[in-house]
Amino acid sequence: MDWSVGILAAVIGYVLGSISFARVINRLVAPQVDVTQTELTAEGTGQKVQLTAVSGTSVSVHLGPKWGMFTALLDMLKTALPALAFRLVYPGAHYFLIVAVMGVVGHNWPVFHRFKGGRGLSPIYGGLFVVDFIGAWVTSFGGMLFGLIIVRDVVVSFLAGLWFMIPWLWFRTYDVWYLAYAIIVNVLFMVAMIPEIKKVIELRRQGGGANMAADMTATPMLRMITQMANRVGLLKKV
Repeated sequence: MDWSVGILAAVIGYVLGSISFARVINRLVAPQVDVTQTELTAEGTGQKVQLTAVSGTSVSVHLGPKWGMFTALLDMLKTALPALAFRLVYPGAHYFLIVAVMGVVGHNWPVFHRFKGGRGLSPIYGGLFVVDFIGAWVTSFGGMLFGLIIVRDVVVSFLAGLWFMIPWLWFRTYDVWYLAYAIIVNVLFMVAMIPEIKKVIELRRQGGGANMAADMTATPMLRMITQMANRVGLLKKV
C-alpha cells in the first residue's frame, strides 16, 4: 500500500463526510428552523428526550420524513461516491475502505461544525453498498428479522444489522482489512451513540424496568420499526 494515497483517501473521506447535509437542507428548506435543537416525547413515558445528533433523524422531526429520507440519501452518497471512485481508480487495493471509515468519522465529528454531527448509520450503509452491495441488504434485513422474530426486541433489530457486518465480511472475504473495517465502523457508531445509550438507561430506571422498545420509540427510525412489528404481531404493543 502507498501510504501517501492512503492519507489522501483518509482526508478526502473525512472532509466529504464532514459535510452536514442536515444543516444544508435546513438552511435551504426552512432556515427559520434549528435542526440542531430537537426535543421529542417518548411514547408511553411522557419523558422529554433531547436529541444531540444532527442528521436525517433531526431533519425528519422538524421538516418531515421526506426531507429526512432525502438527507439520509445524501449522507449515504457522500461516503459511497468517493469510496467507489477509489475502488475504481485503485482496483485490488484497500483505499476505498479507508474512505468509507473516514466518511463515518467526518459525519459523526465534522470539522466544519465543532465536531457535532450524526451517529453514522447512513454513511455506514452508504460505504457498505460499495464494500459489499449484497452484504448491505443481507445484514440489514437479516438483523431486522433477527431482532424482531428471534429476540423480539426493536432495539436489537435496529443494531443487529451493523453487528452482522463483522461475521458476514469475514466469511465472505477472509480479509483482515474488511474485518477491520466492519469492527471500526461498529465502534464508531457505538461511541457516537453514547448520549442515546445513557438516555435509554435513564428512562429504563425511571420507568422501573420498562420495555426498552417503549423508551426508544422517541427515535423516528425505531418508531417505524416498532410500528411495523406491531402490525404483524411480532412485538407487544408499545
